[in-house]
Amino acid sequence: MTVMTLAKATALRDQRYRRTLKLRARTPEAIRQFVDDVGLCLLFSVNNIEMPNVYQAVCGAAKDTDTTLRDANVGLTWNTKDAALDKRWWYYGKLIKSKATLVSLELFPNFYALSENYGDPDDYLTEYEAGTLSADAKNIYEALLREGPMHAIQIKRKVNLYGDEVKTKFDKAVQELQSSLKILPVGVAEAGAWRYAFIYDLLWRWLPDVPTQAREITRSQARVNILARHLKNVIYATPKEIARMFGWSMIDVDTAIQHLVSRGEVTTNTLIKGLKQEVVLSP
Repeated sequence: MTVMTLAKATALRDQRYRRTLKLRARTPEAIRQFVDDVGLCLLFSVNNIEMPNVYQAVCGAAKDTDTTLRDANVGLTWNTKDAALDKRWWYYGKLIKSKATLVSLELFPNFYALSENYGDPDDYLTEYEAGTLSADAKNIYEALLREGPMHAIQIKRKVNLYGDEVKTKFDKAVQELQSSLKILPVGVAEAGAWRYAFIYDLLWRWLPDVPTQAREITRSQARVNILARHLKNVIYATPKEIARMFGWSMIDVDTAIQHLVSRGEVTTNTLIKGLKQEVVLSP
């Protein structure tokens, strides 16, 4: 059995997450390089989700997000995200556990390969007819399909979901479309009461190369590719944590793990001193 100390594993995570002053990301370009390096990360740290995040990489420390709005690191994180929305630096959307997620364009086709999309404008109809896509989500998708990119206030008016009494319905439908990789935010408009509203577009239209790239990747290969990058970042994880993170079945998780074991990229039957259970460990 391979044994590692919790202190060493945490130190390795700090290196990968850039949670050190020496490695911190201090410019938009450094943030872009960070996302390309880790491949998959959150925008801000989130309790119970073990993954790199841009905010801590900017801070150069493992700290909780400062919600007082006085932290310059929050400003750099948020402003870089907004400024990059129309630059196609990465995929950005509410993907992992419905939280703000960034994925490098190298890794992203693997997520698309796991979706129900094939890059056809009418893909959504199959899901709607099967009852797995809501009517509100369908209406929003069709409005974007007809009209092109629109900000959230425009979309609300187009689909009759404008007003406080239906705000939850709109937000739920937008989240449904983001998590199923049908739409994504591509800019910010000065609209609405806060003069801040995301501009949305259809994913296949904004990133037209992704569906073609995804067609060359089987679902099994996609899970292996995603898991390899994730374990390289987090250093260790349990199969249950992996399944919960990505919404995969335990059978699919175990299959992906065994594939990585056969390639010598991870080890199982591994104990970290300070933890009570065995983990999958990235060498």
